[in-house]
Amino acid sequence: MAKAAIVLGVGMALAGGTAVAGEFDWLAGQWCGGSAERKIEEAWLPEAGGALLGMSRTLRGGATESFEFMRLVPAGSDAGFHVQPNGMAPTVFAIAGHGEGWVVFANPGHDFPRRIEYRRDGTGLQASISGPGPDGKRLEIPFAYRRCGG
Repeated sequence: MAKAAIVLGVGMALAGGTAVAGEFDWLAGQWCGGSAERKIEEAWLPEAGGALLGMSRTLRGGATESFEFMRLVPAGSDAGFHVQPNGMAPTVFAIAGHGEGWVVFANPGHDFPRRIEYRRDGTGLQASISGPGPDGKRLEIPFAYRRCGG
């Protein structure tokens, strides 16, 4: 998804700022979504050592279509959402807003996406990525997850 890695400094973080330890542990666990043809899995470890670590993979027809390593740093000089799709260099998205069971990340200088959002929805997890599409109009891609195996 990422074509250019533009790293935002903490000084460029938007209004949401940083968070306190353990605030994003609601993300922890293994989440599954997609369809029978295109299966998406996302797994998150709870915060330890100042970060939550996550990874995802997308399978199509049993073959790996894409994968991503993720690190969510709630506070400090490295605060933000660090994503590495398909082993690329990390792109950092600032914490633009957060509250109980939701977080929004933004990187207005990135090609696509420019915004990443996660929300707990009861026992499910809703996510979306958005930004300018190929035609220049806003494009939003939603993801609906549930606990794997449940």
